[in-house]
Amino acid sequence: MTHAADILGAAGPLARALPGFTPRPQQQAMAEAIEQALERRSLLLAEAGTGTGKTLAYLVPALLSGLKVLISTGSKNLQDQLYLRDLPALLEALDLPLNTALLKGRANYLCRQRLERQQQQGRFTTPEQARQFQHIVDWARHTRTGDRAELAAVAEDAAIWPRVTSTSDNCLGSDCPHFEGCAVTEARRRAQAADVVVVNHHLFFADLALREEGVAELLPAADAVIFDEAHQLPEVATHFFGIHLSGRQMEELGQDSLAAAAEEAADQLRELDSLTTSLRRANEALHQALLQLPTRGNWQHIRRNDAATQGIERLERELNNLEQALDALACRGKGLQHLHQRAGELLQRLRRLQNPESEFIHWYETRPRNFALRMSPISVAENFRQGIAPRQAWIFTSATLTVDGDFGYFSQRLGLEEAETRRWQSPFDYARNSLLYVPRGMPMPSAPDYIDTVVDRAVPVLKASRGRAFFLFTSHRALRETAARLAPRLTYPLLLQGSQSKRSLLQRFRDEDHAVLLATASFWEGVDVKGEALSCVIIDKLPFASPGDPVLAARLEQLRAQGGDPFRDYQLPQAVIALEQGVGRLIRDERDRGVLMICDPRLLRRDYGSLFMHSLPPMPLTRDPAAVEAFFQPASEVVDG
Repeated sequence: MTHAADILGAAGPLARALPGFTPRPQQQAMAEAIEQALERRSLLLAEAGTGTGKTLAYLVPALLSGLKVLISTGSKNLQDQLYLRDLPALLEALDLPLNTALLKGRANYLCRQRLERQQQQGRFTTPEQARQFQHIVDWARHTRTGDRAELAAVAEDAAIWPRVTSTSDNCLGSDCPHFEGCAVTEARRRAQAADVVVVNHHLFFADLALREEGVAELLPAADAVIFDEAHQLPEVATHFFGIHLSGRQMEELGQDSLAAAAEEAADQLRELDSLTTSLRRANEALHQALLQLPTRGNWQHIRRNDAATQGIERLERELNNLEQALDALACRGKGLQHLHQRAGELLQRLRRLQNPESEFIHWYETRPRNFALRMSPISVAENFRQGIAPRQAWIFTSATLTVDGDFGYFSQRLGLEEAETRRWQSPFDYARNSLLYVPRGMPMPSAPDYIDTVVDRAVPVLKASRGRAFFLFTSHRALRETAARLAPRLTYPLLLQGSQSKRSLLQRFRDEDHAVLLATASFWEGVDVKGEALSCVIIDKLPFASPGDPVLAARLEQLRAQGGDPFRDYQLPQAVIALEQGVGRLIRDERDRGVLMICDPRLLRRDYGSLFMHSLPPMPLTRDPAAVEAFFQPASEVVDG
């Protein structure tokens, strides 16, 4: 029997077949541990430092196992990379005749029923939207998968996509006239027949939540489940084990009701138009009321605000009126029948959201164009533990599962205290190729001059690195204020998160010489820039989550009631893992070199700073800006070449 460690060795087939492949003892040891867990059908938590090559470390034993394997990734980009690049290369190198499948959430696939409806309605808010729709129509004629990632001409976040894709709310299921040729149905059929299925965390938990409600499974049964970027799982689970209702759902319900009535009950169109108009106005009024409150908050903010309370009551009343009208029309056609069911489910959610439940936190969040009312579990451990089927292997891997080497924080959040744990350090030579700079004379982050001082200390570092930097922030406000202060003091291109899509920003950063990218949470992880283009990472503050976050506040209160220490048991380990992710952007290849600058003085002044320091790679520490300049001297660049 060929073992995964041998495949990954210097004499193995990957060394001959994969360009740039380098055998790594940590990778081989990780592959061996995963191989054993697959054989025993056991639970394994596996932390592998940056550069271990964890993708190959779990893919090779998975492909050799003979099991049906489900691989869940942290993002759709990683999902596409696995399916389109990593798996085909491995299967060819190993000469394995296995079938693979890619499965995403339904909103990622073209819905031909909604495409046809949009063609009939033909209403667009801008000329650009009309042009985008024509691109989609042209693509729809020849696409085999219906996966919208194929269509680069229309941005991933374009407002036209919801009009031509479906959600679990508006999908007609087997009643759809295009059910047999449905892209989602076809993707699920391929997944059922495949040996290896690549999904993402959101789809995995959507499936798990539906199974809890007794709804048919989205995902195929598997012998083993491997989670990459597993540190994200607790937060993703929190979203899917709760319920939510959004302003956009209300808006789409009204639009779809009118479209279905036009097809199946034209004589009632005027009445439904009146009802959907009333629903839309109630929806807009509630949105306006919520915009006067903090952007995120618990339900008490709504209860204390008359306009928000009355807005909820008005929305419930208008939704109830529409639901009753659709009830009377449900016999006229499948579309109206489905819309009646959909309106009833949304009404039930709205009523449940208004009644406190002790194990859940009821909260809301607002954006300029949408709002959401949410009910999230304070803990997801029990839900997740019950969702783990026996006689299956469960592998959880990430570069950041531990805090100072301890898996306890992660395992407790998912109820995995009984799992086996293994850990491998990064093979990168941080001692020679990196430098940690913590500037002297920094005020505490709460000081009014903190951002000014951050900029004063950062400018010399950015000049020494000649740009080529990520500047990572814990808030959008700090990003904006820093950008305004940096602009007149640097000649390098400044790229700001939010100015264009994440993918476009990253491409510009790679293409532009000496760019500085200023970003918040979404760039702290899952971003890979190798080489000289990224030679410096600056972090403005230790990434403690906002104490005003309603879900966090509820969890801290529960810990306090149980006699725990909310800061030490939750906030601190959460911040340590977030910092590890941000730091992980710097060194992405064994030839990379770079400086990590952490501006927050608490790293060295507070007793808990040692926990952060012990969780960082073994970088030499300096407080001297001259050491940073010396690190970037031309002589050191010879090493890069």
